[in-house]
Amino acid sequence: MEPSFRLVPPPEQKSASLTAKANSFGLHDTLQYGPRSIAAETKSRDNIEHRLSRWEEAQDNFKLTMLRNLYGVHAPGRLLMERKIVAANPHMPGMGGSNIHLDILMGRDETLDPADFFLGMEQGLPLSLHSDMEKKLRM
Repeated sequence: MEPSFRLVPPPEQKSASLTAKANSFGLHDTLQYGPRSIAAETKSRDNIEHRLSRWEEAQDNFKLTMLRNLYGVHAPGRLLMERKIVAANPHMPGMGGSNIHLDILMGRDETLDPADFFLGMEQGLPLSLHSDMEKKLRM
């Protein structure tokens, strides 16, 4: 994660371009690369889908950069350390619980997501609390 003031994620890097498969005349080399497929060229991920998938990461990077410029290098380091400590969830397995501490540190405490209502209960209650504890503690 490099410090940046970017509000939106950068555009997706294209892995192959027309120039990579072009011959000396600038045309697609069919003999070497096979027939050109318009469907394969247009099937790439949509730009808006790419931006939405990396939106929270870009916003978080922007906030950490602002913290770094306002308060110094220690501020984002401290916040990341606190997030890591809080993310190590010591809750009992099988007992559904939300991590409100991490939500507060990430700034998501004022938003409502489906996970806030369902709390991971779509799987139902655990069959055996003892086996869940053994799996968690690697026994």
